[in-house]
Amino acid sequence: MDLNLTFIILGCVIPGLMTGVGAIPIFFTKNVNQKALDIMLAAAAGVMLAATCFSLIIPSLEEANGEISGILLTALGIFCGALMLDLIDKYAPHEHLIDNRHEGVNTKSLARIWLFVIAIAIHNFPEGLATGVGFGGETASNGVSIAVGISLQNMPEGLAVALALVREGYTRKKAFLVALLTGLVEPIGAFLGVFLVSMFSAILGFILALAGGAMLFVISDEIIPETHSNGYEREATYGVVLGFILMMLLDTLL
Repeated sequence: MDLNLTFIILGCVIPGLMTGVGAIPIFFTKNVNQKALDIMLAAAAGVMLAATCFSLIIPSLEEANGEISGILLTALGIFCGALMLDLIDKYAPHEHLIDNRHEGVNTKSLARIWLFVIAIAIHNFPEGLATGVGFGGETASNGVSIAVGISLQNMPEGLAVALALVREGYTRKKAFLVALLTGLVEPIGAFLGVFLVSMFSAILGFILALAGGAMLFVISDEIIPETHSNGYEREATYGVVLGFILMMLLDTLL
């Protein structure tokens, strides 16, 4: 197999597996300090925000070459990405981890564990899409930085998912497997991103922005509200800032 292709495949798959890695501590404890967990999740949001800015939206604007049509295409892509996630969130049956709120159609017909799985899959899909779009673009370093950043932020998310399931009465083994399963939706999004960029290179700027808009929706609609729901808003805010700085450094140095 071509070395470059192997590199891209690994870059698309490994970030999803890190959700399972992050869930491993569930076998040793189910009592993780909520303050620490909120800070880690907030840092993950900061990483995602920086990846969105530096590896997706800025490259999208660079594709515009200063032309107003290209800039407007970037703006349209951001909006369409957010709208896409909004519609999926609205109609796909799932249960929010924050307040146990059910959304989507026919939620009563599915087992609760599948509502959890779908909720996290909705959350993880745009991350995979962003990784694939990064690798599919002209600058492979964008894909590397996004993959590293997503890998880092997937670990606390995997732990949070596993903890939530254990607290709902699921066994540690099942909680770990569900966390791992939810991460495996990312490679699907990643390979879709690579495909979109390779097939529609003429609208690369739009596709980059689309992935960025989807990421922005998840950050604002899910992760930040979750980290601000337990009384540690100030600490979580600094977590976002530190996560943003970390990803900015990674994006600059890689």
